Amino acid sequence: MKRLVVIGSGESGTGAAVLANKKGFEVFVSDKGIIKKEYKKVLSLNGIKYEEGKHTASLILNADEVVKSPGVPEDAEMIKKIEKKKISLISEIEFAARYTKAELIGITGTNGKTTTTSLTYHILKKAGYKVKMAGNIGKSFAMLVSEEKESAKTNPDYYVLELSSFQLDRMYKTKLKVAILTNITPDHLDSYNYKFQNYVNAKLRIIQNQTKEDAFIYCADDAVIVKEVKKRKVNARAFPFSLKRKIKQGAFLNKNKINIHINPKNQLNMFVEQLALQGRHNIFNSMAAAVAARISDVRKSVIRESLSDFQNIEHRLEFVSRVHGVDYINDSKATNVNSTWYALESMTNPTVWIVGGVDKGNDYKMLKELARNNVKAIVCLGIDNEKIKKAFSKMVDTIVETKSAGEAVRAASRLATKGDTVLLSPCCSSFDLFDNYEDRGRKFKNAVKAL
Repeated sequence: MKRLVVIGSGESGTGAAVLANKKGFEVFVSDKGIIKKEYKKVLSLNGIKYEEGKHTASLILNADEVVKSPGVPEDAEMIKKIEKKKISLISEIEFAARYTKAELIGITGTNGKTTTTSLTYHILKKAGYKVKMAGNIGKSFAMLVSEEKESAKTNPDYYVLELSSFQLDRMYKTKLKVAILTNITPDHLDSYNYKFQNYVNAKLRIIQNQTKEDAFIYCADDAVIVKEVKKRKVNARAFPFSLKRKIKQGAFLNKNKINIHINPKNQLNMFVEQLALQGRHNIFNSMAAAVAARISDVRKSVIRESLSDFQNIEHRLEFVSRVHGVDYINDSKATNVNSTWYALESMTNPTVWIVGGVDKGNDYKMLKELARNNVKAIVCLGIDNEKIKKAFSKMVDTIVETKSAGEAVRAASRLATKGDTVLLSPCCSSFDLFDNYEDRGRKFKNAVKAL
């Protein structure tokens, strides 16, 4: 019996452990932190051995293969020991992909990947396909694959996977039928030796095993992607999308109409006003999802209807409430500069901006003009706010510091007047004060409701 060790016991690690157990592996889960009750319960119900608060070398380094959860740093001491022993070290995505016959649609990018994943899933589901969504969103891919039955008619036709750079890092043989790359801007540089090219290389792993039978959908307005595509051998059929120029095969914006051209006889046009998601960045997301759907033979009428009735995801420019004439927007998922740029750019009212958390090597330069024009006050939500204060003190007169969602919302409500918007768009990771961006977003919403 082969021994598989899972390092990290969150959603991803627990799913990998359950799948490995069902496939006959001897499974052991090791987490240096404390395992959440919900995951302990799943491991115990499946008879899977685990440890928490430590990594016991003798129980890990005897593995035939190790699955590393995406939250575990590459430079962790135990990861170095596993590599030194030359034990196969893979991601949960790589492991799960071995055990499904479904087609895989993978979506990555610094920003827009969650929205594009949700949109693509929404369209395929509406088209009548058996489809599941996983990866960096919702349930783990491995857990969903573990629920498949042998040759069952209920098994998915497609998995739509949101893939972070950390999930792609340990993905080697997985082949994606459709790969979507939304954009690449500096993010997570603290995990890539502060070298942007290392992060770029991680993102481009999404196309590494594609053949001419597969499709690569990418943003032709992103200079980094265009440069990388030119210097690499891309085997898949390319379908770029652009807001700036006409595209022969892919998607483009012409005046106020998006045009999806897969081939001369296969064209779809739709007015921007008809899209459920408004804003420049969402035109990109809608085009990418529409191209993926057309490649998957979804009818034009279904795509149009789906792009018109889609409900935006939680924590991404999510309208929470209007209190005393002030709008409260939850954009907790904005954990980098580029993502927050889109949020600030879309603000039409004077804005009280709640920002802060764990800085990932952020360069706030690109936000300064928007802060000067759109932001009336800043509420810092984090333990160390010095970099934010230094970056914006000359643009924004009022900057206050807070250390909880409730405190931040109360401070923002005092600074905002009727007709203003309070925007939580943190630009940073959440791990100084919160479990994750979802926890931060939920606590923000609860604090708004408490007003």
